[in-house]
Amino acid sequence: MRHPGPDTSLTGWAESDLRPQRTWLFAVAGKAMAIAEMELHKLRRDPTELFTRAVQPVLWLVVFGEVMSRARMIDTGGTPYLAFLVPGVLAQSVLFIAIFNGISIIWERDLGIIHKFLASPTPRAALVLGKALAGGVRALVQASVVLTLAVLLGVHLSWRMAGLCGAIVLVLLGAMVFSSFSLAIACVVRTRERFMGVGQVLTMPLFFASNAIYPTSLMPTWLRLVSHVNPLTYQIDGLRALLLPVAPGVTAAHIGLWTDYGVLAVTLAAWVAISAKLYPNIVR
Repeated sequence: MRHPGPDTSLTGWAESDLRPQRTWLFAVAGKAMAIAEMELHKLRRDPTELFTRAVQPVLWLVVFGEVMSRARMIDTGGTPYLAFLVPGVLAQSVLFIAIFNGISIIWERDLGIIHKFLASPTPRAALVLGKALAGGVRALVQASVVLTLAVLLGVHLSWRMAGLCGAIVLVLLGAMVFSSFSLAIACVVRTRERFMGVGQVLTMPLFFASNAIYPTSLMPTWLRLVSHVNPLTYQIDGLRALLLPVAPGVTAAHIGLWTDYGVLAVTLAAWVAISAKLYPNIVR
């Protein structure tokens, strides 16, 4: 008696059905890397932006951090205030770089580059992801500046390889979230003047409505609720969990690393989808 073999026709159908999806994903990834490489070429030609952006973290750590450490006015659960502040300033510098990333597509539209991109078969998601990834690499350079400064100020950090790799992923995710958000803003406002105005309005509320310079437990209820929907809060929480060594008597509460990564990943996917949908608006 012959036993029926596996239904190879069904297996073949499933594989053929998945093949176009894999091809599309590979195409998006390849195009996104090409766009990111093009953006990084600009950075190599003119790195002055990175140096000017480094001034603000220096002021926050050297002036604000040192003064508040001596004042001892904020309860950080046993963590020295300067150490508590370092992940917040790191995330802030990432935010400030990424939130103005969208202005580049306004310049490129004026030069006619965006028209060529839109006429090409490049997926819109790849255009957004490429810009966001380039913003992430810029943020990594800024993060290295902040961490170097923290070491010079005597802040004790955890240098475990797993923790550093996790922090790199968080920096990239956070920068890509705010870069794609920035691109969506640029596609809506469509002028440099409006974009800079909106960017200036958004950066400080996002910063102060997070756990960057004080724990969320010290916030009033309404502000604590706002901080829970702020992606910056989750990036800072993850950076603190990964970069600050756990010492006896320290009671700093963390949201949870998997929650931090998950919120940032979901937010990134949402803003990439929104920005890709809005991308053609930039030329209208």
